[in-house]
Amino acid sequence: MKLAVFFCIFCMFAVYSAQSASLYRWVDVDGKVHYTDQPPPPNAAKKVEEKEIHTRSADDGQLPYATRLAAKNFPVTLFNSDCGEVCTKARAHLASRGIPFGEKNASSPEVAEELRKLVGGLEVPVLVVGRAIHLKGYEAAAWDAALNEAGYPRSAPAVKAKQKMPAPAEAKGGQQSATGGGEGKR
Repeated sequence: MKLAVFFCIFCMFAVYSAQSASLYRWVDVDGKVHYTDQPPPPNAAKKVEEKEIHTRSADDGQLPYATRLAAKNFPVTLFNSDCGEVCTKARAHLASRGIPFGEKNASSPEVAEELRKLVGGLEVPVLVVGRAIHLKGYEAAAWDAALNEAGYPRSAPAVKAKQKMPAPAEAKGGQQSATGGGEGKR
């Protein structure tokens, strides 16, 4: 019974975890096994194992084929920080086109060093499309040109409406059309 409860909790944790997270399995000094999303406290564990958990985004299956193909071949990364309106506009621009993108905050030292190597400074926002295109600053026309060249659609995909079940036929044998009109019989 305890194993079933543990398995259910573990599955819920895996489902609700971030897109890329770590799971730690560690044994404490008393021999008890722990599973957590945080590393064990110092000197509390005899043995530690770290596993990377990668989950797909819920939207991946709903993206059009062209968007998925472009994202596979030319992934988009937005380097930003708390730069105010410019970074907000940059983020909104990508979202309005339906571009799947990763964000890296240049406030962290590791990301700042990566940005320095990439573009020679700490200017944000920076758009990276694939491996070759690095655009400093936000300029909508230049960003659109780079995204178009990479094969991303020019506009956000239309959200698919969930199909409704047709209404049941009337008791007297009349039928309603699938579009909901049902005005006349043929």
